[in-house]
Amino acid sequence: MKIAVIGLGKIGLPLAVQYAKKGHAVVGVDVNAAVIDDVNAAREPFPGEAHLAEFLREVVPAGCLRATSDYADAIPDVDVVVVAVPLFVDDESQPDYSIMDSAARSIGQNITPGTLVSFETTLPVGTTRTRLAPILEEQSGLTSGEDFHVVFSPERVLTGRVFQDLRRYPKIVGGLEPEGARRAVEFYEAVLDFDERADLERPNGVWDLGTAEASELTKLAETTYRDVNIALANQFAKFAESNGIDVYGVIDAANSQPYSHIHRPGIAVGGHCIPVYPRLYLSNDPGAEVVRVARATNASMPAYVVSKLADAYGDLAGAKVVVLGAAYRGGVKETAFSGVFATVEALESEGAHAVVHDPMYGDEELSALGLEPYHLGEVADAAVVQTDHAVYSDLRRTDLPGIRVLMDGRKIAAKDSPLAAITLTIGVGSK
Repeated sequence: MKIAVIGLGKIGLPLAVQYAKKGHAVVGVDVNAAVIDDVNAAREPFPGEAHLAEFLREVVPAGCLRATSDYADAIPDVDVVVVAVPLFVDDESQPDYSIMDSAARSIGQNITPGTLVSFETTLPVGTTRTRLAPILEEQSGLTSGEDFHVVFSPERVLTGRVFQDLRRYPKIVGGLEPEGARRAVEFYEAVLDFDERADLERPNGVWDLGTAEASELTKLAETTYRDVNIALANQFAKFAESNGIDVYGVIDAANSQPYSHIHRPGIAVGGHCIPVYPRLYLSNDPGAEVVRVARATNASMPAYVVSKLADAYGDLAGAKVVVLGAAYRGGVKETAFSGVFATVEALESEGAHAVVHDPMYGDEELSALGLEPYHLGEVADAAVVQTDHAVYSDLRRTDLPGIRVLMDGRKIAAKDSPLAAITLTIGVGSK
């Protein structure tokens, strides 16, 4: 089978590699020349994705995967086009379709009859049918459902463990018409393998939900649910902190019940999914106040943590405060929608001198993000754990000399840590 994957980022590239590992001929399309060069040289363009480097060294020399920036080279005569380009939200929290629309136009200009197009980027309900398929038709002069087929099949993986998650979770598909859905099921069954899952109501594999809209809503529902759940945990944490209660113990106990599933609280929620997808849902359902309040609650956590730091430390004006972690999640080199930016802003609004450390970023990379680099061992006054990098669980006083307070917004510092005496954790009371 000949497959084109549009977008070779942290989701698209592992997908392309997965398809190539199954023996198919895959061409990836990306606008980043450095990424294209890395892929064609069988080099990992970004760190942190388990098995990606070794799999690239396997499939590229075998001729199963190559990369290009040229849609005219990649799209004509392929069997399937998988689209994994980003969709963001603008300053008014409305979907920014510019990248997606551009990709759809380029695909449409080069598509040939018989092609299946699968959109994997999370989209507001109705986008596949009312926006993207018409762009493909307009640019190609072909008819969706007759000359080519369109489906929506959301990625349901976590960066860092994409290959594992591809096996673990059912692959959801929804077509604009039955034939497209049938072909999508056939395609994904050919390129994916699935773990046995006795806990599922039906066998693990490719699940056809009947329509693209049902598939779109499924992805929005599962990610928006998580945002609301985290907001509830953060609300519990605020209440517990003010009443001397260990909220982590409470949540662990509550989760022992089979009907409970409460995420543990944290300093902030970042990453590609959580800050963006609830707003995509709100673009469909603007009256969903529960979703709106949850998103506002989670967005407020960096300022809340800084306020608790000020309570413990005193006036932060002039204080040098280290923010530990720029990435949105431990072990992943990605700052998109990371809480680091809001945390630094909150510190600076209190007059603090905010500096940032992250083991995955060099000084130039941090500076390019508008962050002032910090090196472990330099004198500082206080610190805030923003990212749950594993290395932070082994911090010693010599790593952060001079600090009077360590605000652990991720509860990563061990109880027997050398810094335990000055560590405060949101949601763990002192009474």
